[in-house]
Amino acid sequence: MPRAGLRRLRSPRVWGPGGALLVAGAVTAVALTTGAGPETATADGLPHTTIEIDPGACGRGWLHPHPGLQVFDLRNSSSHAAEVYLRGADGGPVYGEVEGIGPGTTRHLQVRLGPGAYAFTCLPDDANAVTGPTVRLTGGGRGGPAAAPITQHDLIGPAIDYQKWVAGGLDDLVHRTDALRTAVDDGDLAAARSVWLPAHLTYERLGAAYGAFGDADKKINRTTAGLARGVHDPAFTGFHRIEYGLWHGESAGGLRAPAAALTDAVRALCEDWAQARMDPAALGLRAHEILENTAQFELTARTDYGSASNLATARANLDGTRAVLSRLRPLLAPRYPELPRLEAELDRTARLLDGFRRDGRWTPLDGLSRPERQRTNAAVGDLVERLASVATLCDPRRTV
Repeated sequence: MPRAGLRRLRSPRVWGPGGALLVAGAVTAVALTTGAGPETATADGLPHTTIEIDPGACGRGWLHPHPGLQVFDLRNSSSHAAEVYLRGADGGPVYGEVEGIGPGTTRHLQVRLGPGAYAFTCLPDDANAVTGPTVRLTGGGRGGPAAAPITQHDLIGPAIDYQKWVAGGLDDLVHRTDALRTAVDDGDLAAARSVWLPAHLTYERLGAAYGAFGDADKKINRTTAGLARGVHDPAFTGFHRIEYGLWHGESAGGLRAPAAALTDAVRALCEDWAQARMDPAALGLRAHEILENTAQFELTARTDYGSASNLATARANLDGTRAVLSRLRPLLAPRYPELPRLEAELDRTARLLDGFRRDGRWTPLDGLSRPERQRTNAAVGDLVERLASVATLCDPRRTV
């Protein structure tokens, strides 16, 4: 199925209530101005301080430090784009960041600071990081939350562990697709329908690995999106092609070639996976994408080709999300205070979806009452929002 990848967030990000990483509202880069004082009052009613982020003058301009809610106008007077972190001094936790500040532009970072020592770190494209002077704040109340940055190195262990888990899932998938092919070859379409869903759900639980599957994902799980002839297009292959045939009266003879192609594609993927290397930096993003795609495709029935199993797939996607979070948990626990709430909401949503399996059969989406549909959409939507913080937290930060 189509799986829309997320872009790395490019808006200012700060730590909000409860330690959740928040993305500030839409921000427009403004032209570089001159002649402004080091601190000015503006229409938003907050004090503004202009900070230079040129590598040769990183962090300069913070002449009158004070605690509280304030805005830093980050001015890039260099010839290269840059990103900026506001951190505790001596490599402390990150309080806010802005990415993609173009040459000759100013971007705004709103933060709440308490007493302590702080410094800006400027990270120009294609150059080493530069940390500006340490600024000490005294007096005032408590500042906003912060979190230690996660690096690419931190994610290598979780990614390797997850990749091994995927390998086990692919072994299981081989056995299940072999059983599906056997049922089709034997002409037993009732048996084929009974084994199709367990096989498909096995694949769906591997959701965070799709980005590393490459073209194999299209062969195994594509939809008719973008295909000129729809369900009759020769490029329509994999689980959904067989699903369409099984639930639309196609003969076993017509399904033998698609079933054989599916098993061949799964076996090839299983063999190739031993040599594949997942990008550790993508792991947190994938945790968010799994349920984002669930909301976009499964809960809209855009991937239903006759089996009416979207709710079963959504439940499998929850399992896939948990598989990623369990590997990331050691990194998230000290950084994301909302993690227990996220895990509790995953449990609650799992119970909600499990309630739609009655007498061994999954309720079709159009069989849900309006309140049931609303609760399901709300529960998954809430998880998608919470997992956005996981994706942002696990977006590796440069340290050099």
